[in-house]
Amino acid sequence: MTRTVEQSSNGVEARLPRASTAASAADRGAIGKDVRKEAPRSSHADWNPPSDRRSPVDVLCEQDETRVPELVPIRHGRMLASAFTFYRGAAAVMAADLAHTPISGLEVQLCGDAHLSNFGVYAAPDRSLVFDCNDFDETLPGPFEWDVKRLAASLAIAGRDRGFAKRERRTVALAATAEYRTAMRGFAAMRDIEVWYARFDVNSVLRELGPSLKGSKRREVEKALDKAHHKDSLRALAKLTRRVDGEPRIISDPPLIWPIEELAGGRDVEAELTALLAAYRRTLAGDRRHLVGRYRYADAAHKVVGVGSVGTRAWILLLLGRDDEDPLFLQAKEAGASVLEPYSGRSRFNHHGRRVVEGQRLMQAASDIFLGWVTVESGIDGGRHEFYVRQLWDGKGSANVEGMRPSDMAIYARLCGWTLARAHARSGDRIAIAAYLGGGTSFDEAIAEFAEAYADQNERDYAAMIGAVQDGRIAVQEGL
Repeated sequence: MTRTVEQSSNGVEARLPRASTAASAADRGAIGKDVRKEAPRSSHADWNPPSDRRSPVDVLCEQDETRVPELVPIRHGRMLASAFTFYRGAAAVMAADLAHTPISGLEVQLCGDAHLSNFGVYAAPDRSLVFDCNDFDETLPGPFEWDVKRLAASLAIAGRDRGFAKRERRTVALAATAEYRTAMRGFAAMRDIEVWYARFDVNSVLRELGPSLKGSKRREVEKALDKAHHKDSLRALAKLTRRVDGEPRIISDPPLIWPIEELAGGRDVEAELTALLAAYRRTLAGDRRHLVGRYRYADAAHKVVGVGSVGTRAWILLLLGRDDEDPLFLQAKEAGASVLEPYSGRSRFNHHGRRVVEGQRLMQAASDIFLGWVTVESGIDGGRHEFYVRQLWDGKGSANVEGMRPSDMAIYARLCGWTLARAHARSGDRIAIAAYLGGGTSFDEAIAEFAEAYADQNERDYAAMIGAVQDGRIAVQEGL
């Protein structure tokens, strides 16, 4: 396996992995097997916190320094809802920990935060619902096993949250890793173009789930998919706006939704936002630039999103097309450095919004046609911020983790494992990775062991954060 090195505009080396076109499949497979000598598959079971491990509270508070101060207590409140929600918001903590685990050196474009809630359905450009990774704030090239460990640990932690027995949690983790391994071996045998076109559409998912979907469970899934089908800009218009002087305006619901006119302090922002939209359009392909150009700016608001993302600057923009019943809601979400950068190297892109967009396009089988990026040189707070832009709602739906039985979670784990393997196969040397993983269960067993060990670590970190609240080190606002 070779790594291409390119120069970006800021002189940073590109680290996107690419298999050498000159190497034979046999040579690439041999490289993968050789890696086992330096990083045995069984070694991935290990989790031993380093003696100088930073306090998880310190790591999270360091992230808070660049966030909107008034929203940080909401972030803490959402993270403290459970050990699982804490894990969702603690990607930076785990990134530092992964750097102290055995490294295969087999690099892919990482999601960077591949926990089970960052997979789900959304509408592809052809309007069919697909299942894929759906969060790329931390995307960056790095060793493939980091994403696998993040996914497996999330399953173990979610299983504990659901009260599963240890053997049930192990079965779930093994389901994800075994599916990842067997899928990667399948992709290794495919032509490059076949890998690129591979995807999990909803019909495929339903066929996969068929034997287990009976009665109320099938109705539950069908209801969720129907809800996702109708979660679009028209739905957002009905839910997030009201009429003011005959015009649609985004509702005020502070601190979760804060219309821009309430934050601008009398500043006329329409011209600025129109200019920013023009700058964003220049990052799109020509046909999509033409499409966005048919819409006009109508309104904007700051909207709190997610768990770990709370406190970052996230805006929703309402655009209108042929009339007031032709809305397009975009979300502009602040992009900072990936939590992986201190350990995996700087991004090749000198704009973090572009880093997110390029990583998403590389990993997803089908991506939002409105993905782009923009820089705000002087925002409401006077600071410079980089954003990526996407549709706010576009058929998005997620699994009901809280209602999963062990058998349900095992099936969902397989969907996530296959999807992650496909995403990695698009960017990394799938033949070398498949050869490294092999046909046995050594890797699967090791990752399942790691998942339980890291679930223990997560509980200790969660307790540390609770302690920081109790001694007044951090503030919490619950119920939002």
